[in-house]
Amino acid sequence: MTAEIVAVFTVVYFGMFLGELPKLQLDRTGIALLGALVLIGSEAVTLDQAAASLDLRTLALLFGLMVLSAQLRLGGFYTQVTGRLAALNATPPRFLLLLVLAVGALSAIFTNDVVCLAVTPVIISACRRRELDPVPFVIGVACAANIGSAATLIGNPQNMLIGQALQLSFVGYLRQAALPALLGLFATWGIIVALTRGRWARGPDAVPLGAEAPAPTDLAQLAASTPRPFNAWQSLKGLGTAAALMVAFCVSPWPREVLALGAAGLMLLSRRLRSRDMLGLVDWSLLVLFAGLFVVNGALQKTGLTARALESVPGLDHPATLFTAIVVLSNVVSNVPAVMLLLPAATHPLAGPTLALASTLAGNLIIVGSVANIIVVDLAKANGISIDWRTHARIGVPVTLASLAIAAGALSLLG
Repeated sequence: MTAEIVAVFTVVYFGMFLGELPKLQLDRTGIALLGALVLIGSEAVTLDQAAASLDLRTLALLFGLMVLSAQLRLGGFYTQVTGRLAALNATPPRFLLLLVLAVGALSAIFTNDVVCLAVTPVIISACRRRELDPVPFVIGVACAANIGSAATLIGNPQNMLIGQALQLSFVGYLRQAALPALLGLFATWGIIVALTRGRWARGPDAVPLGAEAPAPTDLAQLAASTPRPFNAWQSLKGLGTAAALMVAFCVSPWPREVLALGAAGLMLLSRRLRSRDMLGLVDWSLLVLFAGLFVVNGALQKTGLTARALESVPGLDHPATLFTAIVVLSNVVSNVPAVMLLLPAATHPLAGPTLALASTLAGNLIIVGSVANIIVVDLAKANGISIDWRTHARIGVPVTLASLAIAAGALSLLG
């Protein structure tokens, strides 16, 4: 059975690297799910063993926060905030600064992918009205969402996984990560301003814009990102619950996943918003991806090969080596699978913050480095704006190097 488990693991992570399997309509979620089904169907893993390998605490926390974010999306909160920013009579550099800080702050609480889905279409529309080139602003949204999400243990899926698996303190991690994330946001703004060199307006050499109407690429994503009319009560309900939840994370002895599920239950109690609309905004694909990878990684760990492989890497128990390993691996197989692979090596007191900061900040390097990047690029394409890997890398590479250098410096001071 060991050979079969290794074969399935290899195919799954090869698929994580490619993002798909050749000649098959399988994305990363489908690949992870198929790998888990093959292991269970071939009895390499029993159904009980598969269930035991699921980290239900992480899945529950992720689900609860998705429902809370759905409340704010249906209440039009994200659209309202972005619209207010776009309506300010600010110069392009100042507009970009306010946008980067706002997106970073929202992503620290409401997860980066959700913020990117809600903010990107509004920013593109605002840039068109002001005759600005949307590209630096759209890439700025992705970079800010990734960096801002690194500030907390609920900002992105991999941080949730790390926090739950290593039982990190919410406040303790915030103290370690908030300043590097904030400095990273300012660095992002400075880099984009420097690279733009004052050329903010759409000119003949700007990335061409297509029709104003979105192209029918991913209809589900377009529907999810459609701006919602602002509803003060529904937004206030979501914001009040989010504020109470953040306080509870800091002071309550109750598990974070229990608190998040309680918040989700409160959001579902509504006379105006239908539960199926709210649940329709939950990223079920991401939850299935986690579940599939839990089963595949759990099966490999039972063989003992994972432990032997990690022991064979010299210095992996040192923060600097772990930092380098997670940065490289995050850009090979994406950050969530990379974190799952390296979590067993997280034995140093700084291993948790190292994995969380490095895996998240590394996501800005290339488009496929994070789901947030893919979301903004796909939404830009749907709105007639082409952002290829070179265009993204021109900003993403220096932003990644700068933010990782800031994080490495902060972690070295903590060590």
